[in-house]
Amino acid sequence: MNAPTDRVTVCVAGCGHWGKNLVRNFHALGHLHSICDTDPVCLRTLAHQYPEARAFRSLEEALEDRQLHAVALASPADEHHRMAMAVIEAGKDVFVEKPLALDWQDGQEMVEAAQRRGRLLMVGHLLLYHPAILRIQELLREGELGRLEYVYSNRLSMGRIRQEENALWSFAPHDISVLLMLMGRLPVQATATGGAYLQPNVADVTLSTLLFDHGARAHIFVSWLHPYKEHRLVVIGSKKMVVFEDTRPSDKLLLFDKQIEWENGRMEATQAQGVPVSFGSEEPLRRECQHFLDCVRDRGEPRTPGSDGVQVLLVLQACQRSLQMNGEPVQVNALTAQHVLRL
Repeated sequence: MNAPTDRVTVCVAGCGHWGKNLVRNFHALGHLHSICDTDPVCLRTLAHQYPEARAFRSLEEALEDRQLHAVALASPADEHHRMAMAVIEAGKDVFVEKPLALDWQDGQEMVEAAQRRGRLLMVGHLLLYHPAILRIQELLREGELGRLEYVYSNRLSMGRIRQEENALWSFAPHDISVLLMLMGRLPVQATATGGAYLQPNVADVTLSTLLFDHGARAHIFVSWLHPYKEHRLVVIGSKKMVVFEDTRPSDKLLLFDKQIEWENGRMEATQAQGVPVSFGSEEPLRRECQHFLDCVRDRGEPRTPGSDGVQVLLVLQACQRSLQMNGEPVQVNALTAQHVLRL
């Protein structure tokens, strides 16, 4: 299938908790062609809300439509590999919500299939389209923060509890994608600990620590069993520090001076006042959907290609393996040379 010359037609497959947001955005952008879901109630509700969109009960049925250019997958993660491969083999471009798959080798197979068929494969790493995260990247690139030394992220809530994946796989892909973007490389080592309190062998809380080869470290704390919601990212450089707290009502992005002084032969840290940093107000998901449409039309490389999804899977699986071994360190790059335990 050649690149569309006018309207890019998109089918959203998987229209539940998150998929309905993709439906809303592709509709608002004028490119929603169809919706697909195996749940008849969900499909009927959205078909009534978006009567101009075709409704399909199966992906196979949708892929037979010759007017369809691309598919956005928001199905359960364990279905991503099978469904994305079907889309690619049908000669259509595909957007896959995070995580790209549940095994880095499945993700790599998806990347290679897309390259072989000349199709676009884009992964839904939403935070890399958030104006605040893009502003942090600018501060780092401009040297405002100095050398990157330490990053930590908290993603906590009393939220939607899943059975097909644990809190690490549900929440941490967002933060891992940001860490890899900021660091510009994979970590060399991962450790993770956590606890399963609601369901056997499905961790509700995990703490992952990543070590990078230039001495920088990062940790990611995720939980869907927390009394309040917190989305906080702290980036510490050799010169300054920046904090992004998305759950704050205002001043979500603050820049701090790193004030360390010698006093009577000892180092003293002075509490600095955070300075608000402005950033754009565009909805990240709207920006992400528009970027996918632009890439389909212009055949450009996505900001978050499938290969990025594979890198995130390598880190996730290293953390998962460490979690299963009660916090034993796992070498990330070594995962590519041996069998990796699936979730």
